[in-house]
Amino acid sequence: MSRNIIIDTDPGQDDAVAILLALASPELNVLGITAVAGNVPLDLTQKNARIVCELAGKPDTLVFAGCDAPMSRPLVTAEHVHGKTGLDGPQMADPTMPLQEQHAVDWIIETLRAAPANSVTLCPLGPLTNIGTALERAPEIKEAIAEIVLMGGGFFEGGNITPAAEFNIYVDPEAADIVFKSGLPITVMPLDMTHKALTTAPRVQAFRDMGTEVGRMTAEWTDFFERFDKEKYGSEGAPLHDPTVIAYLIRPELFTGRHINVEIETKSELTLGMTVADWWRVTDREPNCTFMGDIDADGFFALLAERLATLG
Repeated sequence: MSRNIIIDTDPGQDDAVAILLALASPELNVLGITAVAGNVPLDLTQKNARIVCELAGKPDTLVFAGCDAPMSRPLVTAEHVHGKTGLDGPQMADPTMPLQEQHAVDWIIETLRAAPANSVTLCPLGPLTNIGTALERAPEIKEAIAEIVLMGGGFFEGGNITPAAEFNIYVDPEAADIVFKSGLPITVMPLDMTHKALTTAPRVQAFRDMGTEVGRMTAEWTDFFERFDKEKYGSEGAPLHDPTVIAYLIRPELFTGRHINVEIETKSELTLGMTVADWWRVTDREPNCTFMGDIDADGFFALLAERLATLG
């Protein structure tokens, strides 16, 4: 039995690798990909999602454009990390596969209303605007959601867009607050864990050595993406954040974490978007998510290499 998933994303080189991993994995049935504004504006994120589907040889994948701005704030983007297209690095042709006409939030609601109970896993890789909006507009869709597995937040590591906040949560903290207070099963891939999955030279070379277009593009995306993190952190590579979401669905044994309480800061100027994670359980707040703290990085990159090699 394959797991039905919806990928909500703002590609982003690491988002692109996550999409490739999902489309290469028979354990997962990608019902659709919903684009949201985040790393770059919506017109680019929906385009990038279609580029990646075509690269994977999956042009029949349904791609929808969603919210072009956070629920109640101006959009903050990350071209300084991902480049002006969001997928800077290799040369890319415009996609020819269609963008679906329906708004992503409407499609999410419609799809979940028609789905059996606990049958769909949501995989947000960017700001949580589409998911928060859908939950606010149609709370009954919770019945169909088996789990939300998302990349976002951090606790000891600090932030990557402000000293306190990780980018995805910071862009739309109100949407994140809705998701984390939803009562749904939530698994979080925070910076503290993703920064242990670095794109070292041998790991990137494994993509290049595939001798395929997917391998070449992945290596070139990673080459571009990691230059920012190497300079910022002085590390030997960049954390490959978003594919950890998909890897968890395939091989959960690669990850370890704790079931804890996490609250989203929506008011403070200094700590807006902070994921206040009670890692040591020093409060009596009820646990609401599983926060991952560690990863078998070698196993993770071996999975990536194994699956991406099956694509053209």
